[in-house]
Amino acid sequence: MSTTKENSRADETRVQAPGPGSTGRGVKGALDRFFGVTAAGSTFPREVRAGIVTFLTMSYIIVVNPQVLGVAIDVPNAPVQILMTTAIAGCVGCLVMGLIARYPFAQAPGMGLNAFFSYTVVLGMGVPWRTALGAVFISGVLFVVLSVVGARRAIVMAIPQSLKFAIMAGIGTFLAFLGLRSAGIVVTDEATLVTLGDLSAPTAWVAIVGLLVTAVLLQLKVKGALLWGILASSVLAIVTSAQVYGGGEDGGLRAFPGFTDGLVAMPVWPSELVGQLDLAGALGLGLFTVVFTFFFVDFFDATGTLTGLTQKMGYLDERGDMPRAKTTFAMDGVATMFGAFMGTSTTGTYVESASGIQDGGRTGVTSTVTGLLFAAAMFLWPLTGAIPGAATAPALILVGAMMMDGIRHIEWDEISEGVPSFLAIIAMPLTFSIANGVSLGVISYCAIKALTGGLRKVHPVLYLVAALLAVRYVFFAV
Repeated sequence: MSTTKENSRADETRVQAPGPGSTGRGVKGALDRFFGVTAAGSTFPREVRAGIVTFLTMSYIIVVNPQVLGVAIDVPNAPVQILMTTAIAGCVGCLVMGLIARYPFAQAPGMGLNAFFSYTVVLGMGVPWRTALGAVFISGVLFVVLSVVGARRAIVMAIPQSLKFAIMAGIGTFLAFLGLRSAGIVVTDEATLVTLGDLSAPTAWVAIVGLLVTAVLLQLKVKGALLWGILASSVLAIVTSAQVYGGGEDGGLRAFPGFTDGLVAMPVWPSELVGQLDLAGALGLGLFTVVFTFFFVDFFDATGTLTGLTQKMGYLDERGDMPRAKTTFAMDGVATMFGAFMGTSTTGTYVESASGIQDGGRTGVTSTVTGLLFAAAMFLWPLTGAIPGAATAPALILVGAMMMDGIRHIEWDEISEGVPSFLAIIAMPLTFSIANGVSLGVISYCAIKALTGGLRKVHPVLYLVAALLAVRYVFFAV
């Protein structure tokens, strides 16, 4: 259980959630009142720095998304066009979250659903990529509708406190796993599924050094520790010519190639992608499973991510509610709709937002800065290539570790609370899905409570959600 001091601090944080709170004059005062920077106990320099950290930890999507979608989308100059539409979708997604919802949650085309889009739907099922984009758009519409009518907010409030702490911790383990994989410290193994990688490999030792440097900076409470750690790791990789950058021979890694095309590259308008979605084809009954899968995975992925991140910031009240919940959830759907219109797979809230939050980001200034950096990436995208995955991996690992804090509030000696929490935590990294972790946690929580005399202790909404989740896994698994 939390101590009185901890509860007091949490209560204070909730009261100071983003919103009007400054009486300053001038432009800065107006921005402060709009974003609620002072009310959130933050500062503009801290928010800007947090936005930079968030961007650096998720900027890989600018390079990776074209690789994943490029196998399914056949248009002239596809890699560059997809890169541009990815940056545009990331920019707008972050801006609507920052300027309208006013939270530090960054949005961009997500990993996982982009692979589902390309390999399962387009290549596997033979669905035209334009029709698949239509299915993504429809899933975004459903998102917005359920958000506006309050369904997503009701679900979040129905989730018990123990599962909310578990979701936060599960996201932490998922982040750490992503970081360990990116660093090559954990690798695939046919016999044991995963195993320890080669620690003498460049990606591993660059990440390990970065991990130690960043951890020391955090312990010494150096402002911007995560950002300094990322930059230090990148400089180390460049000056030592460590082979940690993509684009090597046979798809391998290579040393930093330098800015061969300069630091500035004029953006290319993705004319072959914008507005190409086929809504009529997507509305066909035969694609119901595809639309449902896009919707289901993104719904619970985003809901789990937003719940965990909000819990991390201390903005959930005693009922489990968050300020401006309808608006926040709706912006996730709007981002998905806009991304589909621009020609990319599902756009959603990034779990890497936790890195900026850990660095002090508390308001929409953070995500607005991240959005502006996505816009700048359309001109300076060669510069983003100087930050290798080995440099951002330490930030993900350390943020993951710090997100485990909430599990001490879970009643582990109460089986009906502890087992569902454990399943939610462990399933996220092992199934590589936040949505699966949330689903297993909710289903097991309802089942155990109902079978042990705790039927009335569970909110009816949660039973409905658990039933729908069970139906999805049994009948609509793709």
